[in-house]
Amino acid sequence: MSENMPTQQNNEDEINLRELCSAIWKGKWLIIITTFVFTLAGVFYALSLPNIYKSEVLLAPVSEDAGMNLPGQLGGLAALAGVNLSQGGDKTGLAIEILKSREFVGRFIQKNDLFIPLMAAKEWNRSSDSLVIDEGVFNVQTNQWVREVKLPFVAKPSALETYKVFMELFSVSQDTNTGMITLSVSHFSPYLAKDWATLLVKAINDEMRNREVTEAEDSLAYLNRQIEQTNIADVRTMLYSLIEEQSKTLMLANVRDEYVFKTVDPAVVSERKDKPSRVLICILAIMLGGMLSLLIVLVRHFSKRI
Repeated sequence: MSENMPTQQNNEDEINLRELCSAIWKGKWLIIITTFVFTLAGVFYALSLPNIYKSEVLLAPVSEDAGMNLPGQLGGLAALAGVNLSQGGDKTGLAIEILKSREFVGRFIQKNDLFIPLMAAKEWNRSSDSLVIDEGVFNVQTNQWVREVKLPFVAKPSALETYKVFMELFSVSQDTNTGMITLSVSHFSPYLAKDWATLLVKAINDEMRNREVTEAEDSLAYLNRQIEQTNIADVRTMLYSLIEEQSKTLMLANVRDEYVFKTVDPAVVSERKDKPSRVLICILAIMLGGMLSLLIVLVRHFSKRI
């Protein structure tokens, strides 16, 4: 009897496979029509999406030599005086985090007036090199925000709301092996994406320079006060050394435009879109339609047997 069991099992598998194929064949028109409808929907959806262009900048951290070889006594005194003698690598990490911060990005949006391009634009007209504004969000004739939103949002987008939209289009990352930084901005307009990427690099260099200058000036003022209050020769010598280091910081800040990031490969106007991938969208629509219709056919077939 055990010899007949494999044969019986094979016959049952063959019958089940025939039944499955028969059910699929009977429902072939449902599968074809459903897949066709999903394909059409996928094509229309893919064609309705605007092109998104990406512009990238490759940056290198600027090396920082000042303050690297100070003796231990000066290092301790510098910490007490609030003098920054950190290495360039620390500045790089800080600069990247500042680039992604709400405060910095918010000021960048305000300064360059990016509310309309970020919150009201729906596509880019290549022939006229202009943004197409969604009239349901911003009225160009009256120059007013007219979008309908629920509280706590208002018609005019807030800085925080605009920041979240900007961060979906912006990215910055550092290669752990080479230390190089890649900054990218995406937008409907390749020209705006390129301009914003360039402006961001300048903005973060200016931000870090201004912070260093302010800190160095405060440190110099403190050190000069300490020199006036002490007559100990060794202490005065160390204070003068710290003053020299802070003076170097001020000098570098005043003569170096690329203070923390040096541009290796500048941003360019992209000629090809970055997304959407319309072919992939159509393929996924075909697969979804085929699998859904196949599932419906099989469920209908086996439900009749219950």
